[in-house]
Amino acid sequence: MGIGLSEAFGAAWGTFPAVGAAAPPVTGRDPLSPPGAGQCRHGHMVRLLGRSRAQSTRRPHGQREQGRDDGARRVPHGSAADGQGPRWRPLGGLRTALSGRSVAGQVFLLQVVIVLVLVVSAVVALVLQVRHDSTKEAKNRSLAVAETFANAPGTREALSSSDPTAVLQPRAEAARIQSGVDFIVVMNTDGIRYTHPKPDRIGKQFVGTLEPALKGESFTEEITGTLGPLVQAVVPVKDPDGKVVGLVSAGITTEKVGGVAEQQLPLVLAAAAAALALATAGTALVSKRLLRQTHGLGPSEMTRMYEHHDAVLHAVREGVMIVGGGGRLLLANDEAHRLLDLPGNAEGQDVSALGLETPMADLLASGRIANDEVHLVGDRLLAVNQRPTDLQGEPTGSVATLRDSTELRALSGRAESARGRLKLLYDAGVGVGTSLDVTRTAEELAEVAVPRFADFVTVDLAPAALSGEEPEAVTTLRRTALSGIRKDAPLYKVGEKIDLVASSPQALSIESGHSILETDLSRSPGWQAQDLERSAQVVEYGIHSLIAVPLRVGPLVMGVATFWRSQKPEPFDQEELALAEELVARAAVSIDNARRYTREHTMAVTLQRSLLPRSLPEQSALEVAYRYLPAQAGVGGDWFDVLPLSGSRVAVVVGDVVGHGLHAAATMGRLRTAVHNFSALDLPPDDILGLLDELVSRIDQDEAEDGSAPITGATCLYAIYDPVSRCCTVARAGHPPLAVARPDGRVDFPDVPAGPPLGLGGLPFETAELDLAEGSRLVLYTDGLVEDRGRDIDAGLELLRTALTGADTSPQGTCRAVLDALPPSRASDDIALIVARTRALDAGRVVDWEVPAEPAAVGRSRADATRKLTEWGLDDLVFTTELILSELVTNAIRYGSGPIRVRLIHDRNLICEVTDSSHTSPHLRYAATTDEGGRGLYLIAQLTQRWGTRYSPTGKTIWTEQTLP
Repeated sequence: MGIGLSEAFGAAWGTFPAVGAAAPPVTGRDPLSPPGAGQCRHGHMVRLLGRSRAQSTRRPHGQREQGRDDGARRVPHGSAADGQGPRWRPLGGLRTALSGRSVAGQVFLLQVVIVLVLVVSAVVALVLQVRHDSTKEAKNRSLAVAETFANAPGTREALSSSDPTAVLQPRAEAARIQSGVDFIVVMNTDGIRYTHPKPDRIGKQFVGTLEPALKGESFTEEITGTLGPLVQAVVPVKDPDGKVVGLVSAGITTEKVGGVAEQQLPLVLAAAAAALALATAGTALVSKRLLRQTHGLGPSEMTRMYEHHDAVLHAVREGVMIVGGGGRLLLANDEAHRLLDLPGNAEGQDVSALGLETPMADLLASGRIANDEVHLVGDRLLAVNQRPTDLQGEPTGSVATLRDSTELRALSGRAESARGRLKLLYDAGVGVGTSLDVTRTAEELAEVAVPRFADFVTVDLAPAALSGEEPEAVTTLRRTALSGIRKDAPLYKVGEKIDLVASSPQALSIESGHSILETDLSRSPGWQAQDLERSAQVVEYGIHSLIAVPLRVGPLVMGVATFWRSQKPEPFDQEELALAEELVARAAVSIDNARRYTREHTMAVTLQRSLLPRSLPEQSALEVAYRYLPAQAGVGGDWFDVLPLSGSRVAVVVGDVVGHGLHAAATMGRLRTAVHNFSALDLPPDDILGLLDELVSRIDQDEAEDGSAPITGATCLYAIYDPVSRCCTVARAGHPPLAVARPDGRVDFPDVPAGPPLGLGGLPFETAELDLAEGSRLVLYTDGLVEDRGRDIDAGLELLRTALTGADTSPQGTCRAVLDALPPSRASDDIALIVARTRALDAGRVVDWEVPAEPAAVGRSRADATRKLTEWGLDDLVFTTELILSELVTNAIRYGSGPIRVRLIHDRNLICEVTDSSHTSPHLRYAATTDEGGRGLYLIAQLTQRWGTRYSPTGKTIWTEQTLP
């Protein structure tokens, strides 16, 4: 059992750390930096002047030998000229720092003493801290060992055995040796020892305090025991009921605790010595730098130098100012106070609080480099030079010098005035004439001159110039533009009519073609005669001078521009008169350009409107609505038309001519006229486009000889709708596709072959036939609707599809919906939009039959026609219709070939058609009195409203139309 208990104690106590283990590191305080040396109020100036490149290398007499041996003598390696300054020998600088006679030496000695005191204090504090930590560690270890032994298995049973010493002494010694403590004593509640490192002391009284342990508390204490001064812990041993049945004490002698501290003492002293050496070296380096910055000067030398520099600073005839990095004025000499009118307590204040002009205050506060910058301060013109100081360890400041250059003020003022005039002319060149609108150009002239040149500017133009014409006699003007520094000037308002008096400056300038200068309006009877009451109000308002300049381009005078002055007391002078003439001359060219554009635009618009349809023809095949939106600038060549054809058919055409202006409008008119003529031939759409293509090619050839721009690239879409068959035949020449909105809501773009634009010549065009339900909407348009600079045509077509899907089914509603969805706010191209809703002719109003190629069939055809006309209630047209059919059917039988068909259509007119397979063309003849034939077509032409022939791939059809009764 004893062996098992020993092994158990060994396992439990094997984890005890040794008393001699390294103590936790003790953190000491960092050495304190030595305080900086004090500075006088002008210390900044001394350092700045000491670092200046203009520093003199000469010294006062006798100063070279004072406080300096041969080793500390300076050796110049640079000069003020090269900007490097004097350099020092390293050994000499260090000896001078150690001499203690210079400022740097005194600072060095003071810093060494402070560092030494701090290092010694740190060593003492570190030793005491180590000793304290070692004692605390000994107490904690003793308490841990005592508690572990007291609570170890078998300790309580051994205390109640007959011979506790025999059981506990070996265990205590084994645990003491393993844990590293100096003793483990087990005793009874009376303090009689059962164990002790020295066996002769077993059975004797324990030395120390027992009362807290007898109460069940564990504690530690420092006493002098049988082993000498020591640190011990006493721990009670309790039975299961909590009753104290014995005590265990473990401890470590003070000699061993102190030994731990003594073992670390050499390391502490070595660290202290290293810190002292490092601090001394750092102090020496700092002192060496201070020595270099002060140039080895002593206090008396620095005082003498300050007095010399202070005398020079206040005797110089230029203002000198030193500003700190925070914008605070550090120093200003007497001349600076005089030039800037600074208060007596200016030093120490922020430069922005000194009442300086804003540009001057900003320059001083910024610290930026300035070279002879001119600033107006009061009535003085100062040239300012400024350089940053770049002081190490402090915010960057600046040194500024001020030189009075008031004598340059007049010259500078004239230069500034010339610069302002050039800037005004430049701005007028850029800002006047930005549009081709006469009124806006006049407004730009007035706006650019206020307030830089005049306080008020008025522009009066002849009414003819406003409408684009060339005015002849300019006696009546209209106020076109007015700009001023105030809105309540008693001048004529914009839009008022002005009848000029011959003696007024404006009338005189228009009459002579030269500018008129009035320096004093209160003494100008000619100007006052224009309007006595208004003239008095103008003078009372404060306007005292004017310049009237005619708006003239060559011999053409369009009006007059007047410049008025009220704010400046000086009147206009001759230099300003020349400037006004230059300004108006430039603006007059822009106004004339706008006038010419206005005339051309008006003519083009008039021509275009005269060429576009004024009303749509009456027909039953289509319900048509249209919109035409001209471009914001210029007149385009977009056009459209609706043309009734034979057989109740209707042609819808839309086209676009390249370009804008009169040329485009005139070309558009030629193409529209051509389409009218070609449509009268009843040709299919592809033939119509072929003829137009030839026409455009001829036009291009003719205009190329005259040097005019070609129109190649014109586009066109031509569609023919037949309400009887509900078939639409379409062909296009480079034009955007047709859109079809079905009655069921579907919208598609039929695949109509896209032929080349008109004018390329020789290329064929193809047609597509569309079967349309009644109520379908055909949407024809020009490219301006679906395409602009910010949107490609595919995106425009999708927007058109969306607009048609949800639009009102009426043509008018469809036009509104499309234009709301697609056109931009400022269209750059014309927009033509046509919406045609299809109608179908009732089957009961159409009848056709085939006629045999025999003479007897003529009579049967007349009978069939008579019955149908009677059924339709057209008895009044029976006789005429019988005559027409007899002539047409007889001609078809005699001169044509079968099959022969007859068709009657009851629409707005009665239409009679006879079709055969022959392609021979009938000719209207004027038969002589003795001729037996040749009068048939003549009779038809006399009896019908109109007649004609149309051809198809299978033959021809002769048709007639009679007006319904």
